[in-house]
Amino acid sequence: MVLDFLTTAGFLNKENSEYTLTPDCAMFLDKRSPAYLGGTIEFFVSPSLMEGFNKLTAAVRKGGTAMSDEGTIEPEHPEWVTFARSMQPLMKTPANWIADWVSQQSLQIRKVLDVAASHGIFGVEIAKKVPEAEITALDWPNVLTVAQENADAAGIQDRFHRLPGSAFDVDLGHGYDLVLLTNFLHHFDVPMCETFLKKVHGCLNDGGRVITLEFVPNEDRISPPTMADFSLVMLATTPSGDAYTFREYDRMFCNAGFRQSEMHDVPASNQWAIITQK
Repeated sequence: MVLDFLTTAGFLNKENSEYTLTPDCAMFLDKRSPAYLGGTIEFFVSPSLMEGFNKLTAAVRKGGTAMSDEGTIEPEHPEWVTFARSMQPLMKTPANWIADWVSQQSLQIRKVLDVAASHGIFGVEIAKKVPEAEITALDWPNVLTVAQENADAAGIQDRFHRLPGSAFDVDLGHGYDLVLLTNFLHHFDVPMCETFLKKVHGCLNDGGRVITLEFVPNEDRISPPTMADFSLVMLATTPSGDAYTFREYDRMFCNAGFRQSEMHDVPASNQWAIITQK
């Protein structure tokens, strides 16, 4: 009965008494596929995230997550290890796009800071295409073990360095040519974002760039749906995060001392890349 239902829903093909995955399902549900999303779904329906939506009414009344004081931005939240291991298939395409953009520019990229590095894929892909690039990955210690595994597998471990701790508290160092802010700023309110961006401004070389990857809704905040919907995720799971518009990001960067930003569509992704120069 279940298999017949999944066939009528378009997930399976049926011939006589045998069932097979449709091509789309095979791409995303077969563990042997590089686009396998089983682990991603595990993160999306994890108990800690579902708790935020189970308490959504309280979050609306409060104006932020009702999970705990800090929700998913609680220090060393264990769910970020699950995230790091499960989101790589979804992040592979934007990571490759960013690495291609960096390698195609006439830039001297020798020192890269990957903030909230998670799985480390963004820095790893840049290191693979820019042989002189040294990558510093910043995240919680438990999460950086996943990034290190991917760096080792890519053979760039000699150019991969770990910086454990809170992005707001650790000394970022200085002399960076590029800072990656991938799916990070949306967890915080505007004042916190601007405070952190001023810190980023201070660690960049003159002419250095920041590449921000985010869900960026249009100014009406209701389109396109996949980007606009993300604001509700932030309401349910963070104290004050949001899905910000490009104009809001541009203002944050300008207030932190940067030049104006430009936005680039990332193909085959629901996200945009915002590129900002110091």
